Amino acid sequence: MMQKAGINETLMNKEELDALKEQAGQAVRELLDVAKMKPGDILVVGCSSSEIVSSRIGSYSSKEIGEAVYQGIGRECEKNQIFLAAQCCEHLNRALILEKEAANKYGYAAVNVVPQLKAGGSFATAAYRGMKEPVAVEQIGAHGGIDIGDTLIGMHLRQVAVPVRIATKKIGEAHVVCARVRPKFIGGVRADYDKEML
Repeated sequence: MMQKAGINETLMNKEELDALKEQAGQAVRELLDVAKMKPGDILVVGCSSSEIVSSRIGSYSSKEIGEAVYQGIGRECEKNQIFLAAQCCEHLNRALILEKEAANKYGYAAVNVVPQLKAGGSFATAAYRGMKEPVAVEQIGAHGGIDIGDTLIGMHLRQVAVPVRIATKKIGEAHVVCARVRPKFIGGVRADYDKEML
């Protein structure tokens, strides 16, 4: 195992990377089945490559794991016309990488930072390299989210966040938690609600 300066250089074989890619894609498919997200919505994803290989979050970033997970998630987002927002690690204050088109559509101001393995994380780095016109922004209000490895994506979800239980409980060894959002209920006990918005 080759590890230095908190970077995991251990090579995974193609089958292992393909399995991570498939698990990540499956998690997106399962979330989208129930989240009522529409084309043009934003899916925020936080991912710890360290947790995927059973290490403590932030301890061993892995370029190849970040790329595999990004490919699996990115493919499903593109297929469903969903904007992906890749959450950076705490060293970049959990800034997000997303397409310039999405930032412009939602009025998010770009900031100047380029993620790397130990300042942004492997998933955000892969997203920055893989997107057509990536920009970094400080905060968003996403329509759904996937947290891979307990990375705390809640600060980037719109109100009201609702947990979504999916069959994919782990990607590699990392715990997976999903969420969708819904409008706030107002009006109390006398009010009626639109069932399509629940």
